[in-house]
Amino acid sequence: MIPILKLNDLSEEQILNRDIRAEEDISAAVDAVIDNVRKNGDAALLEYTEKFDGVKLEALQVSDEEIALAMMRVAPGLVDTLRQAAANIEAFHRAQVRQDVVLTDRPGMVLGQRYTPIEKVGICVPRSPVAFPSTILMNVIPAKIAGVKDIILVTPPEKDGTVSPTALAAACIAGVDKIFKVGGAQAVAALAYGTETVPAVDKIVGPGGIFVATAKRKVFGKVGIDMIAGPSEILVLADGTCDPKWVAADLLSQAEHDVMASAVLATDSGELAKAVQAEVERQLALLPREPIARKSIENNSKILLCDSLEDAVEAANRIAPEHLEICTDDPFAILSKIKNAGSIFLGKNAPEALGDYFAGPNHTLPTSGTARFSSPLGVEDFIKKSQFIYYTRDALAQVADGIAAFAREEGLEAHARSVTVRFEEEAEA
Repeated sequence: MIPILKLNDLSEEQILNRDIRAEEDISAAVDAVIDNVRKNGDAALLEYTEKFDGVKLEALQVSDEEIALAMMRVAPGLVDTLRQAAANIEAFHRAQVRQDVVLTDRPGMVLGQRYTPIEKVGICVPRSPVAFPSTILMNVIPAKIAGVKDIILVTPPEKDGTVSPTALAAACIAGVDKIFKVGGAQAVAALAYGTETVPAVDKIVGPGGIFVATAKRKVFGKVGIDMIAGPSEILVLADGTCDPKWVAADLLSQAEHDVMASAVLATDSGELAKAVQAEVERQLALLPREPIARKSIENNSKILLCDSLEDAVEAANRIAPEHLEICTDDPFAILSKIKNAGSIFLGKNAPEALGDYFAGPNHTLPTSGTARFSSPLGVEDFIKKSQFIYYTRDALAQVADGIAAFAREEGLEAHARSVTVRFEEEAEA
């Protein structure tokens, strides 16, 4: 049963509840996987796919025929929903496209910043329990809008050696260039270093378990990464006007993800707290993934009973949740008070699943409190910024002595001379 705890009785550690260390040290195991993939390429990938996924593949890459067959196998109504979701995601992310900056407000000077897309991106999509089509749309579409030339998708195969038809349909709709049947740390290693079949990329994005997260951490520097994602989490901030059935359902929508997932209700209503506690227990028994959700609810979740709604808001900011639902009649009055959250769902008709699948904002979000300093995935994750500087000779001459003095103050004579050497002949004349 989900516990009801008084906020004022808890320590900071008890409020955050984020001891998400792996049960065993997997660092050495991930090192071994990366080393094997670097040395043996496709052979290592096929070996791990047979070992971890239980399937012996003839080929790693998904063929055009498999993709075409998948599009025919998916129900037309679901394809229509995928296309509509893709359109919503595209519309939202197109608003994020940045324009180059050029400053010419001072004589003889041109300063600016230009944006260019990352050339090759690898996207990891876990199979849990199937390869998520929503994750494919959310990661691929911003990359396409940014102008990424090559988008490579990796996902573990099913036991029969196929990839979920719905996932392949989403990949086709989103515009993936190549798809490979490989997952885990070995997929990250393949994307970072390349194999005979899997091309090396410049950045790796997408969620995964502890092996994927550890591998991404280890290859960072060789390639870029989006974030180190922890278990999924939701915080529902609700007052006494909320329907406890709705709140319980929203909490369980994250609890069913993973035994390490976290679902938290912060409320100033003791009556709501007790009603939600009972509803969570009732609805748990109805879930196909009840064993997973129950462990999440009993081990990592809680109801925080607060003295006031203001205290509940403060608790939300301290926790900095991945998903934050504000279930009140006037959520916009609270929105301005929220400082730390990945994605915010406003009102009683914006369940977290709306954002996961359809509305348009991205569902790849900062977890484990990293919303204090990081942001949802977006177009900017797939672009690079370059600055440029142009000075005429006269413009440089006006500041040359000052720059040289600045450089010498730092003990860097060569820096100073790189400016003054351009005017030595004039000084000698």
